[in-house]
Amino acid sequence: MKRRRHSPEQIIRKLAEGDKLLAEGKSIDEVARHLEITESTWHRWRHQYGGMKANDAKRLKELERENTRLKKIVADQALDIDMLKELNRGNF
Repeated sequence: MKRRRHSPEQIIRKLAEGDKLLAEGKSIDEVARHLEITESTWHRWRHQYGGMKANDAKRLKELERENTRLKKIVADQALDIDMLKELNRGNF
């Protein structure tokens, strides 16, 4: 299968469509084939996005991006502090 990225809204839409197909009695394998994803992707999406609405998933992604940005800032500050400590000791 071709690798592609799906937006959270697309994932929620595909999960809803897949749930309808499962309710009709189709197997997970058939559902995954219809949605053009692998079974493992289906299970990962169900675990991560199960029960969410599209706006909830969008907010989750925004928070994850902000969290990553803040972690980088903290890491940079820790490096600056270490550098200043080394300079203060005279180990330059």
